Amino acid sequence: MPQVITDVGSFRARRAWGARDLIDIDGASVRLHWTDRPYIWQINDGAEAFIVLDGEVDMHFRQDGREECVRLKPSNIFLAFVGDEHVAHPLGEARILVVERKGSV
Repeated sequence: MPQVITDVGSFRARRAWGARDLIDIDGASVRLHWTDRPYIWQINDGAEAFIVLDGEVDMHFRQDGREECVRLKPSNIFLAFVGDEHVAHPLGEARILVVERKGSV
């Protein structure tokens, strides 16, 4: 049965980077995350789409041996590929839709 998610703007997890699992699509998970704190540096073992729905996020990433940063605003998408090292730093509260291979780190 189809479902409409209407509380994206008010969704809040019990802890930073807590998530609501929304749907699995052919081995990919779609999760709604809430956070008000930075994540940890990570290196993708699979492709990831990081879609800011609410708030702003500074996405730090390493490219050619140096650290770069882009500010993501609502409707901005950050795509990370296998081997990409990155870390998200929200500016206050943020709600992010993450699409990645199920079980990916």
